[in-house]
Amino acid sequence: MEKNSKIYIAGHNGMVGSAIHRRLKKEGYNNIIVRTSKELDLRNQQQVADFFAGQKPEYVILAAAKVGGIIANNTYRGEFLYDNLMIQSNVIHQSHLHGAKKLLFLGSSCIYPKLAPQPLKEEYLLTGLLEPTNEPYAIAKIAGLKMCEAYRSQYGSNFITVMPTNLYGPNDNYDLNNSHVLPALLRKFHEAKQNGDASVTLWGTGSPRREFLHADDLADACYFLMQQYEGGEPMNIGVGDDITIKDLAELIKNITGFKGEINWDSSKPDGTPRKLMDVSRLTQAGWKASIPLEEGIRKVYKEHFFPAQ
Repeated sequence: MEKNSKIYIAGHNGMVGSAIHRRLKKEGYNNIIVRTSKELDLRNQQQVADFFAGQKPEYVILAAAKVGGIIANNTYRGEFLYDNLMIQSNVIHQSHLHGAKKLLFLGSSCIYPKLAPQPLKEEYLLTGLLEPTNEPYAIAKIAGLKMCEAYRSQYGSNFITVMPTNLYGPNDNYDLNNSHVLPALLRKFHEAKQNGDASVTLWGTGSPRREFLHADDLADACYFLMQQYEGGEPMNIGVGDDITIKDLAELIKNITGFKGEINWDSSKPDGTPRKLMDVSRLTQAGWKASIPLEEGIRKVYKEHFFPAQ
């Protein structure tokens, strides 16, 4: 990618897209195309076709998606399947029709089978049943990944796919009904401290293990792969290390300064028992995460809850 190459970031306002946008601007790229969802509805085939016909981006980073945590995934099952299928099908197909030099499609670690061996290797995809609560989202993402593979196979399209682990960072979603576990915990403990609550009740048992990657690390990995990787195999992006939700809760309790008790509501679902990524393929390619978890959480806590300081 040249500094003046025309690069389209789909989903530039989201946590992932905005991190990639920041990274490219920092590197001096000066011809980045972005559109808000109000300006361009990526679910609308005609709008996407017209946009690509007019702009003809050389490079496409597909970070746009409908995303959420357990509640959102389980509640809006039809929307998660339809919206994500439409977004990625339209963008991938138009990238092909208009001769994009390269496209990077962002999948997700939740596309792996619920009970796949740990750590998750790229070849475990489609070897077992998915986690039921986010099956529609996962199926959409698998379809996007397979579409990139199919276009590469049939048309020779240079479309690459990555599977990030759980992410956190600037522009995360802190809505308690729709957010992922880390931002939800930050908000819960922050508000409990502000309100002087004696305790915080959290879902499940705290026993599941999760891996967390800062969005800026993900952006760095995507930038690296856009420059260095031409392969058809999907690529895991993670830190290669995980933590129990219980230990994460204690860490966030400490960071926010909440002094009360933590209660666990074991009648609520835990989700997948473990989701640790095998990142050996990415490590061998020459990339490693650099932001330690506690440092990263302290940074996003300060940025989001104390922005003026």
